[in-house]
Amino acid sequence: MTNERRVLVHPDKETLAGAVAARFITKVLDLLDAQETVHVVLTGGSMGGAVLEAVRESPARQSVDWERLHFWWGDERWVPDGDADRNDRLSREALLDALQLPAGNIHAFPASDQGLSLDEAADAYAAELARFGAEGLPHPVFDIVFLGVGPDGHIASLFPHRSGIQVVDRPVIAVRESPKPPPERLSLTRPVINASQRVWLVLAGADKASALGLALAGASRDEVPVAGIKGRRRTVFFVDRDAAAEVPEALIARDY
Repeated sequence: MTNERRVLVHPDKETLAGAVAARFITKVLDLLDAQETVHVVLTGGSMGGAVLEAVRESPARQSVDWERLHFWWGDERWVPDGDADRNDRLSREALLDALQLPAGNIHAFPASDQGLSLDEAADAYAAELARFGAEGLPHPVFDIVFLGVGPDGHIASLFPHRSGIQVVDRPVIAVRESPKPPPERLSLTRPVINASQRVWLVLAGADKASALGLALAGASRDEVPVAGIKGRRRTVFFVDRDAAAEVPEALIARDY
């Protein structure tokens, strides 16, 4: 099975969110036919939330045994629990609260008001990952990792010209002096993401076109972090027409 990158283009953000949601439900159903549990990494941002909202509103979600899914996050802002800036709050409001999952199926990063330092929080999330380690790895082999992509090409909280994208000796890092507020964050590292079976990157808007084009053209991961991301089985960029402006035509598969 090929693990080459693919680009699926949709006409607008709304169509994009609905298409990714439908594909997600279909893939989860397929996975649950073949295995007992499914591990998914969620992302923040407007498109991350839009996809989850589309899953929530889909009649097809009733066919999924959601209690067999575990949800994680690729990164988190170091702010208090329940803060509007937290990715887990966005995900809960968009979808997870509606699923009424067991608390043990939701693996949120620690929050800044829970009595841990930033470094201790990174260690705590690494320990939580290790509880579900597979294939000799100190973390799950995630079935699907959702990622957004910033206009600068960052993914999770791994930013250009910063050391985070180069870290390979730990699954979680503490991020300080982030170029995007808030300055302190927690993030999975590149080896954890690249050990996943599928990476699904969802991005929309003309401001993402340059980063996407550079990533697919072979840019350095230090310059454009998303260029260093590739799942074992599939790496798919789900994009709208505006974000696809600089993608080579040969790489595009249009979903309309």
